[in-house]
Amino acid sequence: MTTMYREQDIDPTALNGKCVVVVGYGSQGRGQALNLRDSGVDVRVALRPGGPTWAQAVEEGWTPQDIEEAVAEADVVCVLIPDMLQAQCWREKIEPNLKPDAAVLFSHGLAIHYNLIEAREDLDIVMIAPKGPGRLVRDQYEIGCGVPCLCAVQQDASGHAKSIAMAYAYAIGGARAGVIETTFAEETETDLFGEQAVLCGGVTELISAGFDTLVEAGYKPEVAYFECLHELKLIVDLIYEGGFQRMHEYVSETAQFGDHTRGPRVINEETRARMREVLAEVQDGTFAREWVAEYKAGCENYRRLQRDDAARPVEQIGRELRPGFSWLKNKPAPASRTTREAGQTIGA
Repeated sequence: MTTMYREQDIDPTALNGKCVVVVGYGSQGRGQALNLRDSGVDVRVALRPGGPTWAQAVEEGWTPQDIEEAVAEADVVCVLIPDMLQAQCWREKIEPNLKPDAAVLFSHGLAIHYNLIEAREDLDIVMIAPKGPGRLVRDQYEIGCGVPCLCAVQQDASGHAKSIAMAYAYAIGGARAGVIETTFAEETETDLFGEQAVLCGGVTELISAGFDTLVEAGYKPEVAYFECLHELKLIVDLIYEGGFQRMHEYVSETAQFGDHTRGPRVINEETRARMREVLAEVQDGTFAREWVAEYKAGCENYRRLQRDDAARPVEQIGRELRPGFSWLKNKPAPASRTTREAGQTIGA
């Protein structure tokens, strides 16, 4: 069974005397920086002057620094800006100013795994990836809990890279929930596959297809929305709390029988073959190359896909129904990977 490291297994003093610089103050940058500060770590925030999160950082007690200036003083640099901004920021602002033998930490492995960033041999390259958005990382820390983290070491120049990474996980509260060792490759490939085939791409296409099937058969769009989208949260919450078995305990026997007999007809061997194709494109770099090319070309196709997504019938009916949902009023929107850096440019 995979080892889960907890607070008693980790030496938090590995960060003692080290200056930690967090580059970026989006969802993850903010959550991790605040937790580090509250844990007594010597931490600073590096941003682009005048960027969209500079004022927020000042309001929350930071004295933000230019990236070049902060990095030059850092023993540990945490690169927490969006994936597609990291390589340019690395070339222009981070690497030229890094101390010899510094440690560089990421919370997602894409830029390293697909060689968008090639690090000097004298650097420790590590990853601590919280398995939740930055707001959850912060909220759980404040109540004395934590969000599980993945830990990886890509390059161990100092011989102490793992200790530094584990101490960092401890300081942001991850060790309260547990830290699992992985690799940059495993974290990156499983993360991308999960987003594409299940969590984002798979779920949205399944919901949309179910909604369209009912509406095309003559059922009211409002009823189809409730059945195929609205009630999904109730099911996912049960699965999150206790797996499929807990969900089955709380749905009817009729629902269970339909699950067991009809589910495999919807998600069948052909679907699994498509999933294997998606995984292969993640593993061989096809997806990364496509996304890098799209970003460099100005994201025109990406924006078109966003517009098409917003125009789906299930989205249109949802926008009409949700204003009447009293339980959603005044509820803050969850931080997501798309919004976690608030559309920042390099170093914002």
